[in-house]
Amino acid sequence: MPLHDMLTVDRVARLASAGSRDAVIEAAARLLAGAAASSGEITLIRDSLRAREALASTAIGHGVALPHGRLANLEDTRCAFLQLTPPVEFGALDGQPVDLVVAMAVPEHFVQEHLHRLAEVAQRFSDPAFRQTLRAAGSPEALYRLLVADRPVAPECR
Repeated sequence: MPLHDMLTVDRVARLASAGSRDAVIEAAARLLAGAAASSGEITLIRDSLRAREALASTAIGHGVALPHGRLANLEDTRCAFLQLTPPVEFGALDGQPVDLVVAMAVPEHFVQEHLHRLAEVAQRFSDPAFRQTLRAAGSPEALYRLLVADRPVAPECR
C-alpha cells in the first residue's frame, strides 16, 4: 500500500465522540491541511471532501470509509487516518457505522493516480485481520506504523 509516501504521523488521529459524518469530514480536512494551514485551505479541503460525499457515501463497508477530493491548488497527494470511537453512521451499504477513515486530498490533475491510490487503499482495508489489528492499536504512532508497513503487521506494532 502506498500510504508511506502520502501519510505522516501528524495526520493520524484517534477521534473520540465525533458524533456525525460532517464532524469526521471537518477533522479530516484539518489533518489534511496541516497545523500551519490557513482557514481558507481547510475550507477548500473540507468542501472538496463534502462535495464528493454528497454524490454518494465513501463508506466501503466493514466499518471503513475513504472520503476523498481533488483540489486545483494541491501539488501532492495527502492522506489522513482517523480512528473513531464510537463509530459514526456514514451511509455504508452494509449498514455498519464507520470507525476507520482514510481521507485523501489529491491534486485535480491526478485523475488516474487518484483512482489507482483509492483502489490500493480499498484493497488493503478489505483484509479483516488488518482492520482488526488497526482497531487494537494503542496509539496514533502505532496506527501510523501499521498503516505504512509494506508487509504483514508485526506484533510489536499492536
